[in-house]
Amino acid sequence: MNRRAFVAAWPALLAARSMLAAAGAARSRLGICTFSCHQHWKAVAAKQGGVKFSDPGSFYRYARELGAEGVQTALRSQDPAVARRMRELVERDGGYYEGELRLPKSEGDLTAFESDVRLAREAGATVARAVFTGGRRYEIFKTLDEFTRFHAEARRSLTLAEPVLRRHRLKIAVENHKDLTMDELARLMGEFRSEWIGVLVDTGNNLALLDEPHAVIETLAPFALSVHLKDMAVQAHAKGFLLSEVPLGTGLLDLPRVISTLRRANPGIVFNLEMATRDPLNVPCLTDGYWATFPARRATHLAPALERVKSNPLKRPPPQMTGKTVATVLAEEEANNRHDLDWMHRNIRS
Repeated sequence: MNRRAFVAAWPALLAARSMLAAAGAARSRLGICTFSCHQHWKAVAAKQGGVKFSDPGSFYRYARELGAEGVQTALRSQDPAVARRMRELVERDGGYYEGELRLPKSEGDLTAFESDVRLAREAGATVARAVFTGGRRYEIFKTLDEFTRFHAEARRSLTLAEPVLRRHRLKIAVENHKDLTMDELARLMGEFRSEWIGVLVDTGNNLALLDEPHAVIETLAPFALSVHLKDMAVQAHAKGFLLSEVPLGTGLLDLPRVISTLRRANPGIVFNLEMATRDPLNVPCLTDGYWATFPARRATHLAPALERVKSNPLKRPPPQMTGKTVATVLAEEEANNRHDLDWMHRNIRS
């Protein structure tokens, strides 16, 4: 089933989610996710100086100072008191908290998963982010068989998780995390058709899989429970192209179109900034290994992707962190986040 046929098959799901969201929220909330501050979190882990937070609570306070209304982050603790303090902190100033959870891979993981779900709810979350894998499809899977097994395991994870989520009334937003194409993820969501399972729509990730970025938004919007908002830039490279997160409004994405599509599908959706201040990523689509897990796409997706790179020259140099001091990296990351949160308030709220 092609993308257009699949999306057309689910108007009832889209309408239902839109009505529920409209009834429950007058406007979208604007915040920030963990990885938008990953350089700060790396400095925290390395016990380096100059950091401005050290745990979820202080991260929330830091995010508010930057201009965010809330955060999407892991609790990083199994202590119920930590969860309660997060809820009290958020409720005191009218912010929000979205969680991050690890999906169960087997029945043996269910006890720990249910405990994490309880803690997320105790902290005030109604939505939590999850990923099937932390890596990039073309880097971690060397054969189609490896990917097929992974895909079956992803389906199994959601099957195991859904009853727990339903019991505790927590929604899982699975990120399109450079692992599944837009059509693969949409089909998986269609198989479950559960109000407790949806998508965290990352607005840039699927460029690495050569999906057209605005088609990604249209395909996944009916299932959207949360967003990682970012803008992207591309550069030609000997092995394919380089992919970078760049400050909002300076990349190739039509952000007004992206935002309006997501808000039509879910009027109360949360937009979490994810501006990764790091070196550009290499997408080696001119190498044979890149195509190991989806060989048929080479004939249909490579040429349009290379044309997209050619048609979208850089508007400004992308972030480049190699060789810079920790203090410089942290300052640049904070400046990017401040710029982008200001952009979100001006362009999403106006």
